[in-house]
Amino acid sequence: MSVKQISAKELKDRIQNEQHLFLLDVREPNEFQYASIKNSVLIPLNQIPQRLGELNPQQEIVVICHHGMRSQQACMYLAHSGFKNIANLSGGIDAWSCDCDSSVPRY
Repeated sequence: MSVKQISAKELKDRIQNEQHLFLLDVREPNEFQYASIKNSVLIPLNQIPQRLGELNPQQEIVVICHHGMRSQQACMYLAHSGFKNIANLSGGIDAWSCDCDSSVPRY
């Protein structure tokens, strides 16, 4: 099963034009506190199975991590759990910092 990839620039454009995207950050709390995208929601990767009920399967979800690996895992899990409208932020928060918002610290 392949997961849709979205670039940081594409995500920035979509955020500016649409309000209904759900930004799911699957990093650890300390990473999220250090660097995050405005209005993103933190659910660490290891908590997703227990917190699946907090996510709306009808809403478009963009999953975010540091470089795109953990978010890819989360996307696969969500897809197997019946979520249809999910995308992985290619390059993660690091790509966001480099390509879209240099005020977000890199680590």
